[in-house]
Amino acid sequence: MSDDRQEKHSLLTAIVLFAAIVLLISWDLILDYQEGANWAHVGVELLVLLAAAVGVGFLWRRLGQTSTDLADALIEAEQWRQESREVIRGLGIAIESQFARWELTRAESEVGLLLLKGLSHKEIASVRGTTERTAREQARTLYRKSGLAGRSVLSAFFLEDLLLGPIDEV
Repeated sequence: MSDDRQEKHSLLTAIVLFAAIVLLISWDLILDYQEGANWAHVGVELLVLLAAAVGVGFLWRRLGQTSTDLADALIEAEQWRQESREVIRGLGIAIESQFARWELTRAESEVGLLLLKGLSHKEIASVRGTTERTAREQARTLYRKSGLAGRSVLSAFFLEDLLLGPIDEV
């Protein structure tokens, strides 16, 4: 979803730049016409103006599609959250229980949840108001206490049984 917002921002930036080109070329065309510039020069500038205007139109249409896609994705995510609320609540309780069995501190548990959400050590440090080194060390302690090899194994520990196996097992 962040990618969609980034694309929307990029499209808006490109639209502004193309619109600025349209305005500048239009202004230059008016000045050239008043000065009696030759038609070949004016023709080239008209082509540039047309290309920039088409670019604005194309990007505007793409922006509309991106906005629609983003809105649809947000609606779908909310529907999924609503439909899965009980399962998610149960998973959260199961994760907290397992963290307690591993005897993690509150800080280590917070780091564990943020790791499961996919945050980097730098992002975890930022969210928790600590240093990246502290976040990394708390993650190492979590892995040591749990006997797990790292982030992907931690995620697999909690998600493996939730995911369906191959079709023939179902």
